Amino acid sequence: MKPITYAQLPVELPLRSDPEPAPVAGCGVCSALAAQRKDARLAGDGSTVSDCNVELRNYPHPRASP
Repeated sequence: MKPITYAQLPVELPLRSDPEPAPVAGCGVCSALAAQRKDARLAGDGSTVSDCNVELRNYPHPRASP
């Protein structure tokens, strides 16, 4: 198989359309991340907004015992 030696069109990935994660009520970590996200958005820092969303989405809250 011959390697491709000419330019190809770039791959276009769709933007994530998930809604922003909401902070869990009563969680100090979530509250702090939400405040940091708000400040970053006001400063135009989209990278930090995205980082805060990832942290909020992945923060491990303990599950309630049945």
